Amino acid sequence: MTKDQNDDNRNRLFSILIPVYNEQAYLARVVETALAAPLPDNLDREIVLVDDCSTDKTPRVIEKLLEKYPDVIRAFRQPKNQGKGAAIRRAIKEMSGDFAIIQDADLEYNPNEYGLVLAPLLDGRADVVYGSRFATRETRKALQYHHKLGNLFLTHLSNFTTGLDLTDMETCYKAFRADALKSIPLRSDRFGIEPEITAKIAKRGWTVYEVPISYNGRRYSEGKKIGWKDGVSAICIILKYWFIDDSFYDEDSDSESRQRLEYAKNYRKSLVKRAIPHLGSATLEVGAGVGSVSRYLPQRERLALAESSERRHNFLRASYDGNAVVDVYRLDFTTQNVLPPEDQGAFDSVVCLNRTSELPLDDENALANARAALRPNGKLIMILHAPSKSNRGEKGERRGFSKREIRERLEGAGFRVEEISSFGAIERIFRKRDPNKAPSRLGFKLFDLFFPCSSALNVVLPATRYYVVAVRK
Repeated sequence: MTKDQNDDNRNRLFSILIPVYNEQAYLARVVETALAAPLPDNLDREIVLVDDCSTDKTPRVIEKLLEKYPDVIRAFRQPKNQGKGAAIRRAIKEMSGDFAIIQDADLEYNPNEYGLVLAPLLDGRADVVYGSRFATRETRKALQYHHKLGNLFLTHLSNFTTGLDLTDMETCYKAFRADALKSIPLRSDRFGIEPEITAKIAKRGWTVYEVPISYNGRRYSEGKKIGWKDGVSAICIILKYWFIDDSFYDEDSDSESRQRLEYAKNYRKSLVKRAIPHLGSATLEVGAGVGSVSRYLPQRERLALAESSERRHNFLRASYDGNAVVDVYRLDFTTQNVLPPEDQGAFDSVVCLNRTSELPLDDENALANARAALRPNGKLIMILHAPSKSNRGEKGERRGFSKREIRERLEGAGFRVEEISSFGAIERIFRKRDPNKAPSRLGFKLFDLFFPCSSALNVVLPATRYYVVAVRK
């Protein structure tokens, strides 16, 4: 089993995302400064400009910049004015970089500090870096007190709901691993994009750093656009995403219900808690996705994460870059003899608790590969759908296996079944009548909230899933 390696000789690309609205006075200078700003070695840059339907001479300024820097700048125009958040969403969609930063189209933030903000990303310490206007530094410009007070209030409210300890949630300078940023579903059209991003990266459990930056705040007479109404909106968004889980969109997922279930925090923790007594020193997770279960698995002597999707695999690999215990592989377990000889019998536990479609019970190759990975008496731990009238695929086909079928298939593949127990019956309470329609976000939030105390329901309600532990013969 060989890890995919990044080409260390390849220059990585840094995307500078600039949402623009009526910035004819400052835009050209901002872009020129961003293009001239020093960057770390082996880092190229691109600028992605999104004009939010400006009504002044901004479009003409952009045309001149494109003529001057056609190989570095890409520009897009919104069909109508929608707000900063909508422009940022468009820029994220269009960017091509490995890393990204949001840059306002004025002179409040200094592009010469890109290297400072990027440093924790480039050395693998962080997934996200905030440039803080309020963190300790040698010198600072005296800011408008009431504006600062509003920022600090929103930051403290955001910290209370997310558990992060930020000094400046509302900062424009947020730098990201691009694959991480693209995986966040963003909804806010205006300035609420700042607390929304913060809430969702907190729910994802990413590593967040802050670095002190300088700040040359504008007055409203100089074109500052954010107002008190945006502050009220930010409060609403902070509270909204405190209660509602909407932190991940997986374009490779085959159903919205599965996608939300995979990122229900208490549900995931419960799966791992039940698995831990069966795990040994070397564990292989099949169908790791982007790590929604992996982050709770114990890292003992070795933890290997296998994922068939290239996009999710790349995300995982970046997340665990530099970790000496965790290995990340791109493997399709439905392929015959996917494991090379050196990794056959290398693990004492194989788990499939996240994307069970990666280890289907009715696929001989998948079960043979799982068995080949295990040492004698090693354990396979997985979640399987229970059959029911409502448990059907999108085309109406039957989905799930009875206990008898599970036992027969596993024993036929060389396993001895140790446990088959009902699991997750509480899901029935929050499931819609149409099984092909996902429960609401609030429904999933309530499901996850009450999941830890729902074990009694597994006795009185028909099973939706089975928790299975099998031992390699």
